[in-house]
This record gives sequence, C-alpha cells and structure tokens, in this order.
Amino acid sequence: MISIIITSYKEPETIGKAISAITRQNIKEKYELIVSAPDKETIDVAKSYAKKNKKIKVFQDPGKGKTFALNLLLPKLKGNIIVLTDGDVYASENSINEILKEFENKEVGCVTGQPVPSNSKDNKYGYWAHLLCYAAHRLRFDRNKKGKFLECSGYLWAFRNNVIKSIPQETAEDTIVPILFYQKGYKIKYVPQAEVYVKYPSNLKDFLDQKKRTAKAHETLSQYADLKNVPRMKTLKNEILESYKIFSYHKSFKEFYWTLSLFPFRLYIWLVSFFKLYVKKDYKVDAWDRVESTK
Repeated sequence: MISIIITSYKEPETIGKAISAITRQNIKEKYELIVSAPDKETIDVAKSYAKKNKKIKVFQDPGKGKTFALNLLLPKLKGNIIVLTDGDVYASENSINEILKEFENKEVGCVTGQPVPSNSKDNKYGYWAHLLCYAAHRLRFDRNKKGKFLECSGYLWAFRNNVIKSIPQETAEDTIVPILFYQKGYKIKYVPQAEVYVKYPSNLKDFLDQKKRTAKAHETLSQYADLKNVPRMKTLKNEILESYKIFSYHKSFKEFYWTLSLFPFRLYIWLVSFFKLYVKKDYKVDAWDRVESTK
C-alpha cells in the first residue's frame, strides 16, 4: 500500500484538479489519498471529493506550515511508500506508477518527478520559469545517470516510510529528507517521465518571494545535517559553475536578453538569503504563505 499526501493552503480553486489528477490514474498499488489543509475553503472542496471516493481522506492541519502538517501525518500513514504533492499543481497521467517502479529496487529511498511550467514563455517571468526548470532537469538527469546524489522537487516526490521519524522543520523538506536517506545508504532517483505541472509566479514580487524562501531554506540545511559528504545541488557556487549550460536554451534575441537578465536577479536572491541567515540569524522558513500569481 502507498500513502499519497496533497498539502494545501487556501487553494479551493486548484485542489479539485490536484485530487482528480491522482484519482484518474490507474495506480497499480492500493493507496490512500490524504488532503491536508488548514483553511475551511480548501477543506470543504476536498470533503466534496471524499464523499465520492472512499480512498480520499481529509485532514485539517493547524496551519503551521507544510512540514509541521507532514510530521503530524507521518505516524498515521499506512503506506510503505509516501508520495507527496501540492494542492496548486497537478500530476501527469501515470506519474505515480512511474515513481513506484523505482522503489522495486530496495536500495532506492527517495524518488522525484519533473516539474513542468504551465506558464507561457511569451513573457519574462514565464520564460524564467521554463529556463530554471530546464536547468534543474539537466542537473537532475545528469546526476541520476551517474548515480550521484540529487535533491527532490517538492511538487512531486516520494520516499520510503518508517526510515525517518520526522522532518526537520526550518528547512526545505524536499532536500533534507533525501540527504537523510542518502546518509543511511539509500539511492535518490529522478524520473522525468513523472511530470507535474506547475504555475510559477508571473510578477516580480511573487518571483522574488518564492525564490528567496527556496534559497534560504537550502542555506539552513547545515543546521540539521552533516553536509561534509553530501554533494549539494542548490548553492551559489553551483549556479555559477553550471550557468553555461543554460545558454543553449534561448530561441530568439529576446529570450537571450531574458536569460542574461536572470543572472543579477539570482545573485540578488542569494545575497538577501545570506544576509537574513548569517547576519540577522533568521532561520525560520517553514510557513504557509499564499502566492497569488501561482493560483
């Protein structure tokens, strides 16, 4: 049996599509689908789906963040494999089965799918979303092929149950959990066929807020795990060294200009994150925060 969790916050507009993207799949394993949300609006929509499908369960969490909700749910889960996704994205057809195939190898501890932007590329922020996802895909694909450690994407990923008891709260759960598994000798795998469609921010403020949270969460990892023998993916150094790979992505002069404009933006993100973490000593990262332009 597997346990699928959809974490959500104030997403009544999208939670139905996220649920349907799972239930319409011909999942080969017996499963339970748990929708976790703190707000009444999302809970009410989830309950309407649960009335029609006994596999769906609804959990109203206290609204203290995704990781807090997951830690409450972990002891209650029946599945040997835990699949995680969000209420404002939707998984591709057969994505769950593609992920489960990797767990046939007992050495595999975590598996991640591939985020695919639903944004149009005809504007700068949509193009940035596609470019960053392409860069992440290239990096994960190369590491996966070489059998190296890789980070998961929180939009669609999975791990074996009963290996870790809880998830550290003040960091990126889709990174710290793979690290903990890797340190226990497990392999981390990437399945690009398991696509998950994501609407990324469409304005500067939301893009900044989202990326600052992500960068800061990665910089707090050392507070919760010994990273000496863990090859990191998302660091400023890695972005600089790997940046040459994205210059083949553009298809026009306009897109080339947008590619160049991404570099000072990313540098600013990292500098702000470093300041908050190392100067202000602000380690708090896990909290529900609705990003309007991604809905």
